[in-house]
Amino acid sequence: MTAVQTPQRITSLADLEAVRARRAGAIALRQAEAVNLAEAPEVHILVCAGTGCQSNKSLNTVAALQQAVEDHGVADRVKVVPVGCFGFCRMGPVVVVYPGQTFYCEVQPQHAPVIIQQHVLGGQPVEALLYAPNPREKHRIAKMMDQPFYKGQHRTALSHCGLINPECIEEAIAADRYFALAKALLEMTPAQVIEEVKRSGLRGRGGGGFPTGRKWELAAAVEGDVKYVLCNADEGDPGAFMDRSIIEGDPHAILEAMAIAGYAIGAQHGYIYVRAEYPVAVHRLEIAIRQARELGLLGENILGTGFSFDIDIRLGAGAFVCGEETALIASIEGQRGLPRPRPPFPAQKGLWGKPTLNNNVETYANVPYIILHGAEAFRSVGTEKSPGTKVFAVAGNVMNTGLVEVPIGTTLREIVYGMAGGIPKGRPFKAAQTGGPSGGCIPAHLLDIPMDYEPLNEVGSMMGSGGLIVMDDQSCMVDVARFYLQFTQDESCGKCPPCRIGTKRMLEILDRIVEGEGTMEDLDELERLANGIKATALCGLGQTAPNPVLSTLRYFREEYEAHVRDKHCPAGRCKALTDFRIDQERCKACNVCARNCPVDAVHGEVRKPETFYIDAEACIKCGTCATVCKFNAVVW
Repeated sequence: MTAVQTPQRITSLADLEAVRARRAGAIALRQAEAVNLAEAPEVHILVCAGTGCQSNKSLNTVAALQQAVEDHGVADRVKVVPVGCFGFCRMGPVVVVYPGQTFYCEVQPQHAPVIIQQHVLGGQPVEALLYAPNPREKHRIAKMMDQPFYKGQHRTALSHCGLINPECIEEAIAADRYFALAKALLEMTPAQVIEEVKRSGLRGRGGGGFPTGRKWELAAAVEGDVKYVLCNADEGDPGAFMDRSIIEGDPHAILEAMAIAGYAIGAQHGYIYVRAEYPVAVHRLEIAIRQARELGLLGENILGTGFSFDIDIRLGAGAFVCGEETALIASIEGQRGLPRPRPPFPAQKGLWGKPTLNNNVETYANVPYIILHGAEAFRSVGTEKSPGTKVFAVAGNVMNTGLVEVPIGTTLREIVYGMAGGIPKGRPFKAAQTGGPSGGCIPAHLLDIPMDYEPLNEVGSMMGSGGLIVMDDQSCMVDVARFYLQFTQDESCGKCPPCRIGTKRMLEILDRIVEGEGTMEDLDELERLANGIKATALCGLGQTAPNPVLSTLRYFREEYEAHVRDKHCPAGRCKALTDFRIDQERCKACNVCARNCPVDAVHGEVRKPETFYIDAEACIKCGTCATVCKFNAVVW
């Protein structure tokens, strides 16, 4: 993906409006209603170039589409535009054709000539590439926003992702980027900016939910000639990729918001702390910063107002603990990323001992909207105490994995069975793990819980940064708790004994339980250790590490007891406690289990159910036979 050359320097609002006017037609086209493309004067083919689709070779699709455009001689009116993530990651590579918003799924290079010939030139969408809600039925949905995945969403933080070329600052400006900064600098005082953010009710989207405007107010109140603005892009939760996608699809939103924050609190420099494992995000940030500097939207005397602000990038090495703000600050300073006790808080004494403001990517992504459209517009969705939207990375046992942005207060059921399409094969919902390794597991009887800070905390989970892992009835909750505890134990910095030693002891108990060596006393010891760690650990990592264990003990205690007392794993996931066998009354003798067994442990004659059995000595207890059996004939 090649960066687009930047225009000349912008020194006034009039210059900014002139840039927007030059590219306004492109943005308008991508919002236009459907027409016969054969008659359209201009066509834009948007291709997802986010990390997920790139891993599915979407850049090859971009090249193939560009070649097809050249081969058909329509380069003068057909543009192929690489964009950020559309969110519907399961269906990648995603291609959307404008005008009309025709949504194509799983587009490979060989499909490019067909799209150009049949759709762009012939005016007929390529039916086979349209989204099918039910693959077994002929019904397909052509328009992107008509799909169930998108219907319940309200996109604010993700509004520009999939709309603009993230490596073209002119497209970002055409979609109103930097106009919120212009409004703040030209029409508002720093105090008015902070008051608008306070009135919006925006809460930190990194997990804590602290009021953003209040945090800005505290940083502004501290006197100091030098202050810093930090952006926490150290997204390390397993399965979470909200911040990465925002940066990849709309990096200028973060730069603009940080500049607004700098103006509000009296800072002239900012740092984006992003993990090095995000090469696409880092690359696009580098391009965006360079382009903004060249235009004068970062640097000295922005828009001729006398306000100066610049941003640099600092790469993290992937330590989960550096998501904690004091550890992040230490890492930027070149020290080992270890948390420190608070107070003093970073707003008082942060980076290099100076007053420091720190917010995460998604929090910043909401700021330009608030300043440009006003606090009341932002408060029009969400709840009274938690206005706005939240982005969730939905993964696990659901039909539609990907990113969804919904009003805060949307229920878990609406996300799982609405946008995410429910559980594959009609299996029952068992639990959802929210908030990443620091969150808890929510059981089926709480499916109607609002996805909001306080309700989730009350049931032993948390909003977190937005990870949402859905599990069906074949998930072992003891093993799930062990997985997350293993992650946090590995990521513990080791500075405080409760986290360093306590999580290790808890993990040893869980290991014994899944190996069939646990006792009932172990369950009491798990709770005692968990509560002690929550009360005494130094930072948020340690304080929340026991949450998955505590929540599964609370809602799925019978599974723990089955592992300990009955030496049996009800879900068939813990190998030491599982023996697979075939229920010959259910068996249809289709031989699918035998064909899929990696060690040839299943034997029997086709169409003779009474002959099918599993060789216990050869079986490695991988569970493949149970997974592929359509008749639930493999039991344990």
